[in-house]
Amino acid sequence: ARSEALRRLAAYTSDLVAAKRATPGEDVISALTTAADEHGRLTETEVLSMIFLLLVAGYETTVGLIGLGAYTLLRHPDQLELLRERPELLDVALEELLRHDSPVELATWRFAVEPMEIGGERVPAWRPILVALGAANRDPERFPAAGGLDITRADNAHLSFGHGPHYCLGAMLARVVGRAALEAIVRRLPGLALAVPPERLRWRSSLTVRGPIHLPVTFTTAG
Repeated sequence: ARSEALRRLAAYTSDLVAAKRATPGEDVISALTTAADEHGRLTETEVLSMIFLLLVAGYETTVGLIGLGAYTLLRHPDQLELLRERPELLDVALEELLRHDSPVELATWRFAVEPMEIGGERVPAWRPILVALGAANRDPERFPAAGGLDITRADNAHLSFGHGPHYCLGAMLARVVGRAALEAIVRRLPGLALAVPPERLRWRSSLTVRGPIHLPVTFTTAG
């Protein structure tokens, strides 16, 4: 089923690029297609890959943040109650949720352009390197009590969305939508609770994106 879904998505994306090439608009896919055609900077495969990346960055990170954020708060009821008592902590809490359990576990693949050494290990030229963002976010030398959740943690320069020129394209969207969802959970669902034991939750099998496939909950509404 997954292979068929990817095949259909690739076919749809290819048709979309062809349509934008024939009738360009003021959208990002038209801009990518125009840049590829005029400057030869992107191959057809690279254009399709970039569009797929935009889809993942704009959707998966947001879904992962909302699901993981809600789950994490439910597993830390003291922090959830503190957030209800102090809603001004919402932005700080969002960053702490991102640090504590990142929706993106691994950065995009990098390749060593020459032989190098990392942490005492030799890395041959052109060997792929995967950076575990979640491990960096739990570094005890950088974050006091790194394994705990502290929604008052102000110094929170986490790497959940990466860093530098490959910083996640969907980071701001994830933050805006994630904040709105978190605010609604805190303000409108005072009786929120997991509907199943945590061990019964099913988790995504992706090497990159982390989060529960479904998050069954029960709740009462405010007012």
